[in-house]
Amino acid sequence: MIWAVEDDGIDMNRNYQKELDNLLGAEGKKGKRLLLHSCCAPCSSYVLIYLRQYFRITVFYYNSNITEQTEYEKRREEQKRLIAVLNTEAAQQGILEEDGSSLSAWREESVFPIEIQEAPYEPEVFLNLAAGLETCPEGGLRCERCFQLRLEETAKLAKELSYDYFTTTLTISPLKNARLLNEIGQQLAEQYEVPFLPSDFKKKEGYKQSVELSRKYDLYRQNYCGCVFSKAEKDSGKKPI
Repeated sequence: MIWAVEDDGIDMNRNYQKELDNLLGAEGKKGKRLLLHSCCAPCSSYVLIYLRQYFRITVFYYNSNITEQTEYEKRREEQKRLIAVLNTEAAQQGILEEDGSSLSAWREESVFPIEIQEAPYEPEVFLNLAAGLETCPEGGLRCERCFQLRLEETAKLAKELSYDYFTTTLTISPLKNARLLNEIGQQLAEQYEVPFLPSDFKKKEGYKQSVELSRKYDLYRQNYCGCVFSKAEKDSGKKPI
């Protein structure tokens, strides 16, 4: 496992969102398969609407960092509800491409159904990697290890199931380090030989749109990241994510 990303040789001014825009322009609408790690429905809302124009998306719900099983299940079910709503809306608009096996009749406005794959809930895995880092501030090494854990599980599955790309919704949060997430993703891409889709989804008003979409679909929008440590920070009176 890679527990630290070295800064040596890293371009601190890289625009990951521009890199994604360039890649999407080059790829065109070809229906390639994307395994998208999602932390929750609100964060995924804008990302799904944005990326489904280009990819056949499977949401990978792997979040063993969430502190309680009831909270985990609540977020999981909200993720499933959002996906069902988006698919229903696309079907009603007549733009849902039901046959993903052939792109010969692909229409410019078409989108593929969004699918979901849930991983086991294994909170002990997160707690083991967080051992000794209980007092680490939010955004520090404990969070880096959490990013690594979730992205590595995504990369493994993407490799196993022959996805064209993998990525995560985590870069949509203004409090998440997009550079770190992209560097971890790129290292895992090299390790597992599956391309990582670069992103900084908070840009181009992505975060703002996710908040608006959460209101539109009445999504459960939690006020802490998920782990017992972020919950403690929330309970201490700090601002929500």
